[in-house]
Amino acid sequence: MTMTTTTPEQLIAGSRTRIDALDDHIIGLIQERMALSTVIQEARISSGGRRVHLSREMEVLSHWSDALGKPGTTLAMTLLELCRGRV
Repeated sequence: MTMTTTTPEQLIAGSRTRIDALDDHIIGLIQERMALSTVIQEARISSGGRRVHLSREMEVLSHWSDALGKPGTTLAMTLLELCRGRV
């Protein structure tokens, strides 16, 4: 029976590789969200509505805050700004 030992350096390198892969996935999901937000904004504007729907944004902020606390609110604000631009 052979036991292989993982060194701290190997553990760190492997974990960083996984983090990089997760970051790439998160970026792809954000880009997909941005595209969907554009579709919604265009549909809302073409039907005479406003570009930004504030009550919906409050729902998004609440969802992220409930899931991640105060940092979640900051992330959600950044995400909203990416998806709809500055208000």
